[in-house]
Amino acid sequence: MKGTVYKSTGSWYQVKTEDDRFYDCRIKGKFRIQGIKSTNPVAVGDQVEFEPEEKSGETTGVIQKIAKRENYIIRRSVNLSKQTHIIAANINQVFLLVTLNNPPTLTTFIDRFLVTAEAYGIKAVLLFNKIDTYDEDELLEVKYLAAIYRNAGYECIGISAKNGKNVAKVKEKMTGKISMFSGHSGTGKSTLVNAIEPGLNLKTAEISDQHKQGQHTTTFAEMFDLSFDARIIDTPGIKGFGVVDIAREELGNYFPEFFELKPDCKFHNCLHLEEPKCAVKKALEEGELAWSRYKSYLQIIEGEEDNYRTDIYKKE
Repeated sequence: MKGTVYKSTGSWYQVKTEDDRFYDCRIKGKFRIQGIKSTNPVAVGDQVEFEPEEKSGETTGVIQKIAKRENYIIRRSVNLSKQTHIIAANINQVFLLVTLNNPPTLTTFIDRFLVTAEAYGIKAVLLFNKIDTYDEDELLEVKYLAAIYRNAGYECIGISAKNGKNVAKVKEKMTGKISMFSGHSGTGKSTLVNAIEPGLNLKTAEISDQHKQGQHTTTFAEMFDLSFDARIIDTPGIKGFGVVDIAREELGNYFPEFFELKPDCKFHNCLHLEEPKCAVKKALEEGELAWSRYKSYLQIIEGEEDNYRTDIYKKE
């Protein structure tokens, strides 16, 4: 039988078949040695083939095969640093929730996230959440940040998961697609999902006043069918976002505003570092590009990523 993985708890996988039946499945041991050094090689969103089995009146199965993925998100395992944990696969788009404070989302985190989404062809939309909590100066800062990313070619939407501002706009963009929500713990992912589909009643938690960080309310990825022809994958909050498997010569291609200027550089293989007549450096000096984006570019190209946990979208 064939189906889609909707939930993973690490040892069991909830698989939904085309006729809307759910099976609790486990995997065969050989999946653990097929070149995937992962603590959990089957991901939410995976298309799988499984063999049903009847045990004690409950419907269970054994996963026999994983179909080729279009893409997936993978993170380094917390306890086993040399292994990884695949969180979700086969995603149409990703919404990154950004908060100015409580908790803060730094531009370096946003940029690493966007670079990886670009590298593996996944559309990313930035959702600036909690705008109902900001004062006038903070709102100006949010508008400034949104202007930076709109200039880079990204869609930015100011939302309030609590009072519903622009939630309908997000729902419209989700229709007919598999969307994943990502961001730091505490940015309001679960609150937003509940606003989009109140019947789900996902668990939410308050921000820690001491550390201004969110408490983890989602401990594993799970897909939900929504009432308006959409599917959503809710994921655990992530702390760092390391960029891997991207060559230095390719990195500039994943900053859309840099890529647009590349033909104007003197050298076709310009790294936008010390080369003469670099169009990117010229645009920076003239105020046409954001220095924060260039700073992130330098950090990535110089390999300053040791302090980041690896959370990446990857294409097989």
